Amino acid sequence: MDRAEKAQAVEELKGIFSRSGVVVLGHYAGLTVAELTTLRRRLRAENAGLKVVKNRLAKIALDGHPAAAQDKLFTGPTAIAYSEDPIAATKVAVAFAKEKDKFVLVGGFMGQTLLDESGVKALATLPSLDELRGKLIGLIQAPATKIAGVLQAPGGQLARVISAYASKDAA
Repeated sequence: MDRAEKAQAVEELKGIFSRSGVVVLGHYAGLTVAELTTLRRRLRAENAGLKVVKNRLAKIALDGHPAAAQDKLFTGPTAIAYSEDPIAATKVAVAFAKEKDKFVLVGGFMGQTLLDESGVKALATLPSLDELRGKLIGLIQAPATKIAGVLQAPGGQLARVISAYASKDAA
């Protein structure tokens, strides 16, 4: 890798670190290429990504970033999972780490908040942004549905009474 490629890699990592809602670090020693590809596919399905990084370049990219204290985690074979949604990458990474013992979560960061392994696992238990939106819409729709039911009930009762009288007269 020459200087130009290294500079480009550092800029790419700086972009990932600044744009991402969360960055999860993991060591992947012992995983096969097929297993890493599986992890990449799962992350891509959740609009997240995975990147195997060179530790020295990642430390350079973190210089000046609020999460620069996490540079000590960049040791050994390191991969980063990242996404704009703070929950998406963490859920997939934690689930994959439970399946594959060789993928070890070491920490991460969410904006200026530094996360250790337990912090990443705790973040993975939270509902995703899409789940929260669905719950919010459900809460907003519930009163409207109840109001419509209440307003519709007297009209329905009146129609049943008229129907009963009509069937009584016909009999």
